[in-house]
Amino acid sequence: MAVGLPLKTTYANGDVYSASDVNDTNGTVNLLQTSTLSSQAGKNAVINGGMSIWQRGTSISLAASAGATYLADRWQTFTGANQACTVSRQATGDTTNLPNIQYALRYQRNSGQTGTGGLWLTQPFESVNSIPFAGRAVTLSFYARRGANYSATSNLLDVYLVTGTGTDQNLISGYTGSTNAVSSNATLTTTWQRFTYTATLASTITEIGLLTVFNPTGTAGANDYYEITGVQVELGSYATTFSRAGGTIQGELAACQRYYQKSYNTDTTPPTNTTTAGAVFCQSGNIATSGGVGMVTLKSEMRVAPTVTIYSYTSSQTGRVSDNSGADLGANTGFAQYIGTRAFEVANNSGGTINAAFNGFLFHYVASAEL
Repeated sequence: MAVGLPLKTTYANGDVYSASDVNDTNGTVNLLQTSTLSSQAGKNAVINGGMSIWQRGTSISLAASAGATYLADRWQTFTGANQACTVSRQATGDTTNLPNIQYALRYQRNSGQTGTGGLWLTQPFESVNSIPFAGRAVTLSFYARRGANYSATSNLLDVYLVTGTGTDQNLISGYTGSTNAVSSNATLTTTWQRFTYTATLASTITEIGLLTVFNPTGTAGANDYYEITGVQVELGSYATTFSRAGGTIQGELAACQRYYQKSYNTDTTPPTNTTTAGAVFCQSGNIATSGGVGMVTLKSEMRVAPTVTIYSYTSSQTGRVSDNSGADLGANTGFAQYIGTRAFEVANNSGGTINAAFNGFLFHYVASAEL
């Protein structure tokens, strides 16, 4: 019997299936829980849910009372008094309890810290990626485990899926019309577990934010941490197999670079001294004040015109370009202008003419278009 379903069909509760999710053996239509949607790019609204991309560095030290800080790409946090922490990429090392996910994010309170305010880990979605979920059933899922000294009461990790009615707001700063579509918790053990939560969102929502909160107690021990990976938000009332938002690792990197990108190699933390790898090279010439040193084409189009910081490749100082021999050419010799979502120009702002040496200029850049 030929079932003849359309390529995608929406059923009760907002579940979405493809034709390959249907078993028509003996004329019976069965919706398969092990869905072929598991490898579909774009199914998962969480960018970098597998914690693979860390353009800012794979181990990030958070000072006590640090303001809002980005960690792994698209993930953000802040800390309070006496809450110095370290967030790092870790190999999961478990193919029994995880579906072959390579990396996890570890959020660790540094040993001896006494601050007990909630430690947020959040990812806000753009409105353009949130609106397709309005009025629909959605499922949030993730894998998590704890360290031996995880200090939250009853080993709990608070879990929220927050919605709002504003446009492209940052969850840490607050959402207009904020509502918790999911407000629950997960009881962590030292073994990876998958946690799932389903809710139906209001039809008026225009933004979604994902939030977990670690509420520590007492003084931190050596292993006061939790790890999380395989984070997914998808249409439907059950959790399918985790997949990257971008499908492939290259697609995931491009999705991250819509918000943040740099000239440094992906595994190089900016700014880093004396690294020519990835540095932008421009031809030599005498450049008067406000004269263009060179145009930079961004790796992929960004969400909005980004904030661009220029770095010397030799000293990691901001606002400098270097000549091709490795000598900095003075303060403010490089600044970004004519910034668009696809390109920008670096120009001389030194107050005088800079003279090229050894046939060119070199510099690095960081461009951020985060929410």
